[in-house]
Amino acid sequence: MTALPPTSPSWLPVLSGLHLVLGLGLALWTLLFLFRIVLTWYPQVDLSRGAMRLIGAPTEPVLAATRRVIQPIGGVDVTPVVWVGLLSLVRELLVGQQGLVSQVLMRAQAGLVG
Repeated sequence: MTALPPTSPSWLPVLSGLHLVLGLGLALWTLLFLFRIVLTWYPQVDLSRGAMRLIGAPTEPVLAATRRVIQPIGGVDVTPVVWVGLLSLVRELLVGQQGLVSQVLMRAQAGLVG
């Protein structure tokens, strides 16, 4: 077990902020991909117009690159499902209850208390 660097009052808020931003960012991106999955049931929806751009613009570049690697299965684009799984895994590994950033934050807080 390695010792953590000494924590200072200025270091802990940065780590807490990183934890919060990572958690919210990954959750938001997962939500956008979930919306993309639901919108595949409605092919008439144009993701380049109106409020739908908020869903299409951040997800389409990633999905387009992934579609070159993973072809549609039976005519169904599975890439949004793949990204929901990947993002959920990354979120759990980083900011989940046993995630890396969560563990460092908990140990840093315990070091300040103890």
